Amino acid sequence: MAIDGRVFFDTSVLLAGLIEMGDASVASRQILDAVATGDVKRPMTAWHCCLEFYSVATRLPAGWRLEPEQARLLLTSEIMDLIHVCDLPEAARRPFLASAGAERVAGGRVYDAHIAEIARLAGARLVVTDNRRHFVGLMRHGIRVLTAVEFTDEHGS
Repeated sequence: MAIDGRVFFDTSVLLAGLIEMGDASVASRQILDAVATGDVKRPMTAWHCCLEFYSVATRLPAGWRLEPEQARLLLTSEIMDLIHVCDLPEAARRPFLASAGAERVAGGRVYDAHIAEIARLAGARLVVTDNRRHFVGLMRHGIRVLTAVEFTDEHGS
């Protein structure tokens, strides 16, 4: 799966790759294994995705739920140590809000719009997410959007 591109991972890939969720975890686990071995070079994610990982991982149903310290350790060793964590630059915040308002982005959709804008500004060429429909707007900027399964099918495992 040797990939040397600007690949950006959404929270859904991080969660499924680090928390065993049966069949839903297979492709994401393969992707994060490829990151750990260096087969995926220069991977990115958003600080927002790190916080979302922590939030979701510590409130999952019993059996999958992580204790806060476990979530922190996974974030630091498996995400922050291996994946470049990006954020929205200060100068881009007001334009982002103006765009969200103009495009009538409402409710929780603003979070995915925020993550998408971070990926775009970070120079991502590909976003991997299991919430594909939330990121299809990136395609108008020439950024491909694939699910974890599509990514592993395309790039091997």
